[in-house]
Amino acid sequence: MKKALSLILTVCLLASLFVGFGGTASAETAPEERDLIILFTSDVHCGIDQGWGYAGLYAVKENLSKNYNVLLVDDGDSIQGEAIGTMTRGEAIIDIMNVMGYDVAIPGNHEFDYSVERFLELTKKANFPYISCNFNKEGELVFEPWLMKEIGGMKIAFVGVTTPDTLRSSTPKYFMDENGNFIYGFMQDADGTAIYNAVQQSVDAARAEGADYVIVMGHMGNETECAPWMYSDVISHCSGIDAFLDGHSHDTDQVVMKDKDGKDVVRSACGTKLAEIGVLHITRDGEISSELYTWDSSASLPVLLGIENLASEAVYEGAAELNKKLAEVVAASTVELITHDPEITSDDGKPVRVIRRAETNLGDLCADAYLDQSGADIAYVNGGGIRTSIHKGDITLNDILKVHPFGNNLTVIEVTGQQVLDSLEWSVHALPGEFGGFNQVAGLTFEYDSSIPSPCVSDETNVMFDHIDETMERRVRNVKVGGEDLDPAKTYTLASVDYQLLNNGDGYTMYDGAKVVQNAVKLDNQVLIDYITGTLGGSVGAGYENPYGQGRIVSVNPEG
Repeated sequence: MKKALSLILTVCLLASLFVGFGGTASAETAPEERDLIILFTSDVHCGIDQGWGYAGLYAVKENLSKNYNVLLVDDGDSIQGEAIGTMTRGEAIIDIMNVMGYDVAIPGNHEFDYSVERFLELTKKANFPYISCNFNKEGELVFEPWLMKEIGGMKIAFVGVTTPDTLRSSTPKYFMDENGNFIYGFMQDADGTAIYNAVQQSVDAARAEGADYVIVMGHMGNETECAPWMYSDVISHCSGIDAFLDGHSHDTDQVVMKDKDGKDVVRSACGTKLAEIGVLHITRDGEISSELYTWDSSASLPVLLGIENLASEAVYEGAAELNKKLAEVVAASTVELITHDPEITSDDGKPVRVIRRAETNLGDLCADAYLDQSGADIAYVNGGGIRTSIHKGDITLNDILKVHPFGNNLTVIEVTGQQVLDSLEWSVHALPGEFGGFNQVAGLTFEYDSSIPSPCVSDETNVMFDHIDETMERRVRNVKVGGEDLDPAKTYTLASVDYQLLNNGDGYTMYDGAKVVQNAVKLDNQVLIDYITGTLGGSVGAGYENPYGQGRIVSVNPEG
């Protein structure tokens, strides 16, 4: 009943949008008398025809423009996440964004997943500017830190900022020189001061240039692992910000919080995959508010309504040929393979993502694939690299590509048992909170206690593992490899993605200098395809019935 009511309300919204959104202004009203609407997207992750879809967003923008001054901005993570991004290395998405008429964008952490150089190539193809007050190369900003847009007599300044966690959550090696030294950075430091100062300097500069309103476009999020760089950290340490449009954590929170001087700042985030469109409304008398246009249905809005416009044409051209291949059925599953908890939901009624903090049957399947295809003693697959569930029934090529969209490679290295122990500590150091580097495992079992403070110590970047404080108790215990107690002095073979084993992905530095046994054997999604279609004979089910896995990772803390 609740979902039906939500859908009815959404249809009513659509009716108002597509006949001309209501308001005090009209088509005859001068721009100087109109309110301003800033539409924003974030974490689209190549979901070009999901939710509202770009075609639906285009229609919303066009219709709102009849009554309002309208700007369109993006808060990062648009070019990566599905096959259309992977197979074109982001170019197809930039083409669509050009048609959409974006006014400004910022880089998210996953804009760099095809390499820094590739992203910089794509920015030259974009018809809109990228801004960032903290992305730098050897101390020099790569983009302008902020820009001013004047519309309807209003001067709107946009300041861009991207999480320093990018160094870990994209591929660390991409930000290094040939000697392994970081030459690109995001002003990461221990207490966040560098970020706060960079944002504040940009805000002050914009105000000095006559900005009526200053909007921070952030890819910072609310994940505790990103402290001290969460949106709340930035707002509470800065002044002069009117609104903070945020991404990265895929949340949909609409928040008003105090800045350093006690002034209210509107913070808004719009989820992922275009299920929501972010809306910031600034009235002529200076009132600022935010809301989301939500499409609460699994059906694509543009497809359901038959929307045809310039954006739908661009989406069709980019996806038509690709979809033929992706629709091929390659296997079947008799069980639901999960990334989100099948029973627990958040306060807003959405499923809780557990793949980054607990074992799941899909995590087991992916790790088993790496173990099977490599022949290693142990296999890891980072929870952040498992992006979507596989539903019961037919499995298409696209279903598998969506699970592993990053194009990482199966790699095997030799490690000591001590390195395995240290890696497991890093894997669970953020628990009970989420961590993209939380590893699903195969060939290995262990217990952990998240009530014990983590003994892991980060390096000067605050995102990379440095060492274990041996004066502290370890969280991880009772580790077994192949059913036998792990020997810290013994050498084991470990299979995972090159992202983690060779490129320090998710901050895993304890493997530096390890002997590489197999290098870039095959793509991550191909590993899963070969395991499901080959070893399992195209049928997934036996051994994976329990959504919470096979008991490989056991919490001995009832609350975590």
